[in-house]
Amino acid sequence: MIKEITPLTTGDCFTIFERKKKDFDFPLHYHEEMELNFISNANGARRVVGDHIEEIGDIELVLIGSNLPHVWETYKLGGQEIHEVTIQFHKDLLDEKFLRRNQLRVIREMFEKAKCGILFSSDTAKAIGPRLIKLNKQHGFDSVLELMSILHDLSTSRNMRTLSDSTFSQAEFSYSSRRVEKVMEYINHNFDKQVSLSEVAKIANMTEVSFSRFFKNRTGASFIDSLIEIRLGHASRKLIDTSETISEVAYNCGFNNISNFNRIFKKKKGCTPTEFRDNLSGHRIFV
Repeated sequence: MIKEITPLTTGDCFTIFERKKKDFDFPLHYHEEMELNFISNANGARRVVGDHIEEIGDIELVLIGSNLPHVWETYKLGGQEIHEVTIQFHKDLLDEKFLRRNQLRVIREMFEKAKCGILFSSDTAKAIGPRLIKLNKQHGFDSVLELMSILHDLSTSRNMRTLSDSTFSQAEFSYSSRRVEKVMEYINHNFDKQVSLSEVAKIANMTEVSFSRFFKNRTGASFIDSLIEIRLGHASRKLIDTSETISEVAYNCGFNNISNFNRIFKKKKGCTPTEFRDNLSGHRIFV
């Protein structure tokens, strides 16, 4: 995996690229800057964001967070001309204190989700795409205002979907609960060991039944599903970044049964651990 050094300087607000091409040839990469990528006429291509892999449709718009690995691959493209518009901007383009103002809250929340990558709906892509194309023709302060307007409209759009697991992308989320944060911190430090419901319930100073209900209300997922997601996130990263065998990855991430690991991985990721590693093997570049 390569760290891309973008041409964006500290004196710039953002940079924008518009390209028409027949295929995707850039390897799996990451960079400090956030990236908004609009792609049309690319039906059959494949998108990789963190540990998420998916064949794409004719049009899409994705927001990539800072240092999140990503790539678009030719895959099943039929040789048609792709239209791509890519905007890269500093992760601190909008100051943290500024983002905490009431009017900017939705953008701040979107940036948090972007740590895992966000796929916007096709309706949103169709509405915003032409504005991104026009943005390439604008200059100066007007273009900065238009980018902020686009980001705001995206943040209030409907049916956006996060892509990568939060563990893989090393995103940090606030659950508005110190109890849940303590439990998640414990799981993240002990995912490679046996972690029981009774253990984490004691950490939260609650009964197992009360904790289970409380945890799901606060996170939207059961304790077991959250534990599995964290383990799979670490396993996905090991499959890309290490040469450990599938069995070693499984056991080092808290799965005591290789068959169970393969079954859960395929159910959650849509492919086996071996297929996941093979899909990304051509992009592993260590710098």
